Amino acid sequence: METFIQHARGLTARIADRREERETYGRLAAGQSPLALFITCSDSRVVPALITGARPGELFELRTAGNAVPAYREDMAACAEAATIEYAMRVLRVADIVVCGHSHCGAVGAKARGEDLTGAPAVRDWLAQQLSDHLPADEEPTVAAAVQHHVREQLDRLRGYPCVQERLDAGEVNLHGWFYEVHTGLVAAHHPASDLFLPL
Repeated sequence: METFIQHARGLTARIADRREERETYGRLAAGQSPLALFITCSDSRVVPALITGARPGELFELRTAGNAVPAYREDMAACAEAATIEYAMRVLRVADIVVCGHSHCGAVGAKARGEDLTGAPAVRDWLAQQLSDHLPADEEPTVAAAVQHHVREQLDRLRGYPCVQERLDAGEVNLHGWFYEVHTGLVAAHHPASDLFLPL
């Protein structure tokens, strides 16, 4: 924890010393107009701003275990994921949605390998509800095949949200599926025409 505190103190000192930084942060107080909704895993190795080079205010982030998007239902209970997606679409009106899965994903790996999660019942139940039973068997440490399959499914789930579909129909938003390799830093993007993930 001391490391985080030292980092925060250093950031505060840099902002105080640099007029340009103060102006940048000052503009953020006026409101937000992010470029994209970035949906990714809670995994600490996945840092959206590092992957994209985004500055503060440029990404609206949704992080869940396994970058899972709950399937939309008209009678679905209120949930943070659906609220975040709706806010991005109808209030912030972002132009792009990125679903970014990653290699070595513990959530997708556990589901694909059928791991026993009785000691973590909330995790077990989340994965049972939100990750497909049809993930390909994947014993590779990277679980690349299973994660890429999962990213495709999350893109399909997003299309089921009325707030997303209405913007897609109007040509106002684009969906992107990414696969981030934590061991190399490389990003591959899903190409619908070939159904392949190819380097950006």
